[in-house]
Amino acid sequence: MLALRRRPAAFFDRDGVLNVDRNYVHRPEQVEWIPGAIECVRRLNDLGYRVVVVTNQAGVAHGYYGEDTVHTLHAWMSDRLAVHGAFVDAFYYSPYHPEARIERFRRTHVDRKPGPGMILRALSDLDIDKNRSFLIGDKESDIAAAQSAGIPGFLFTGGNLNEFLDKCLPAASESMGSDSCAC
Repeated sequence: MLALRRRPAAFFDRDGVLNVDRNYVHRPEQVEWIPGAIECVRRLNDLGYRVVVVTNQAGVAHGYYGEDTVHTLHAWMSDRLAVHGAFVDAFYYSPYHPEARIERFRRTHVDRKPGPGMILRALSDLDIDKNRSFLIGDKESDIAAAQSAGIPGFLFTGGNLNEFLDKCLPAASESMGSDSCAC
């Protein structure tokens, strides 16, 4: 019965993959969706994937905004996705940075990418089939986190995210967690 509940996951970095990276995005009016992002999430939902966002949020560490602001923005993003019949199963964020202004966040932490902490927690929390999961990120640190967690990572350099997914889904199933791809 457990095997029936286990589903693969598509992990996404947030800024630069789902929304345009405008440096420390933390308010709804700052969000501009990447072309094809909403359709990509809905498509993965329809395919039975869990959709998980894993995002470094150094703005919290530097005191630009608080953790409550991150939660509020993720709730707003969820509401916007729902309007289009799409959803994110879980949002994970890392408020840590080794040069943080806020002392309690000033450290190297396994959750901060390139560390795999957020991915590993999600794999456990959501009963994810790791062997069929993958990550899409826009930085080498995203790809390194995926590799450290034992899943393939795909480097998104811009364009339409839903079209990018066309190239990555077959590659993810072939790699079984061992390689990365700049599709």
